[in-house]
Amino acid sequence: MKIDILYEDNHLLCVEKPVNVPVQEDESKDIDLLTALKEFIKVRDEKPGKVFLALVHRLDRPVGGAMVFAKTSKAASRLATALQKGQFERSYLTVVHGKPQKMTGQLENYLYKEFKTNTSTVVSQDTKGSKRARLTYQVLESSEGLSLIRVKLDTGRSHQIRVQFSHLGHPIWGDQRYGQEVNKVGQQIALWANELTFKHPTKDEFITIHSQPEARQPWYLFSPQAFEK
Repeated sequence: MKIDILYEDNHLLCVEKPVNVPVQEDESKDIDLLTALKEFIKVRDEKPGKVFLALVHRLDRPVGGAMVFAKTSKAASRLATALQKGQFERSYLTVVHGKPQKMTGQLENYLYKEFKTNTSTVVSQDTKGSKRARLTYQVLESSEGLSLIRVKLDTGRSHQIRVQFSHLGHPIWGDQRYGQEVNKVGQQIALWANELTFKHPTKDEFITIHSQPEARQPWYLFSPQAFEK
């Protein structure tokens, strides 16, 4: 597994997650990113014992892009606290069917997760077990019935971006779970973790890491300048 390192020091390991790779071991028993990175560090640094590497946040298996891992327990604890307090700025790129009526906007819904099926649904606020989900978005460019959108998460609910845009009437290109009526089997979901900004766990400075999707369908339908807006 080829994994690009975006930033690394004694406390952090930031990488570009490949698509269709689980972030940690699941029922499939396929090689996962956390295990692969531990093995990589063990071999590269010639570590005799177990390698400590902690998962700070998650990305859905089909989604690629920027991820941060903690190399020390101190970093893991502080980053987990920062994430819980909403002190991580997370920006995504996605391609959706159609074009939202507003070029910029905010989506706020209440989501309920069904653990048996690993799916989330938009429900009413008073639904037991529901959680508030909020994001802001900007339409960067439209082409051939699709729109390139930058999304910033205010909350981090399961499948949040996928569910909220599907509920809006603009499912994500290639999403087999929340856009079956407009997508084809075998398409790769067009959702990418583009940017992460967070305070370094041991230094008084902020870290920003970037990752761009490869120029394949449907990303290549949009101009390079659109990705920089």
